[in-house]
Amino acid sequence: MTTPAPDQSPAPGQSPAPGQPPAPDQPPGTGLPAVLYPLQPDHPELVAPFAALVARTGARRLWLCQSFRAEPHQVLAHLAGMGHTVPVGTAVTLLPLRHPYEAALQARSLALLTDRPVVAGYGIGTPKFAEGLAPEPYRSPRTAVGEYVTSVRALLDGRSVAHDGAYHRLHGALPPVGPHAPVEVGAGVLRPGMARTAGATADVAITWMTPPPYVRDVLVPRLAAGAAEAGRAARPRVATAVHVAVRRPGRDPRRLAEAAAGTHLRVPHYADMLRRAGVDPDAADPAAELLRADVVVTGTPGEIAATLARYRSAGVDEILLNPTATLLTEGVHAAVDDLEEILAAVGAGGG
Repeated sequence: MTTPAPDQSPAPGQSPAPGQPPAPDQPPGTGLPAVLYPLQPDHPELVAPFAALVARTGARRLWLCQSFRAEPHQVLAHLAGMGHTVPVGTAVTLLPLRHPYEAALQARSLALLTDRPVVAGYGIGTPKFAEGLAPEPYRSPRTAVGEYVTSVRALLDGRSVAHDGAYHRLHGALPPVGPHAPVEVGAGVLRPGMARTAGATADVAITWMTPPPYVRDVLVPRLAAGAAEAGRAARPRVATAVHVAVRRPGRDPRRLAEAAAGTHLRVPHYADMLRRAGVDPDAADPAAELLRADVVVTGTPGEIAATLARYRSAGVDEILLNPTATLLTEGVHAAVDDLEEILAAVGAGGG
């Protein structure tokens, strides 16, 4: 790959210390939670109410998932063009879809276009999906993610990369640009091995459906160990997506739990993680298991805020409020109402 010669000094908005994460946009564990739009939108207008909510409430960030309908980077750029210039994140986009050079370019472009902090999160996805795109199966997902995240971080730091690894080849650098908002590089983490890899390479560990004790006792120690082994000053921040739904008349908590997380129970790596966390995905009443373990959090806004405080105490630095259950069962307006009330409760000191 031929690129302009890089400027080896860090550009404004880039990490001043190669190999170390950029300063987060907020001190870890402070401020309001973030907001996650968890579905695959057909058009940015579907996401706009959630972006407006972030701007209106001061929620930490708007996160999108991988979408095969409207591509998430383009949706976020479109929202910025509509005037919704808020901090953003991807949780996560699938690394088999794009080369690390393209990934770094997309992430930096969002930071330039929005002028707001960006978290660019990456993950493998399911083995079947990866096998459908890659020349051969990923023999070591940990190696694939570690190499990928390392290359993206180096490019964002303004460094030239010379990498001939098992899963990608990269010889080049991004051309320097003017000042832009900081970009953190994240890795999807569910299990101990990937946590150790993320600890050594990522700025943010992005987790889904991980109960507080599992974060505290399993993931955080492995993140810290990986960071120490790599000579990093601190472990990555932990950003955890938490299913939430406000208790209201006519809402059945078990139905909400099934709507929120039912499909994940059939995905092997999620099921394995839940078993490690003491949650039985094969139980006669899996919804009750999810509610018991606070994988799906329901109650009054104040009760939800109190449970979110337990996530923070477990080591979660950024909570992603995931309204999948309400969004699927009652629609956008009900989901936004839930999130707004939860954010108000957290802001009032309930979490």
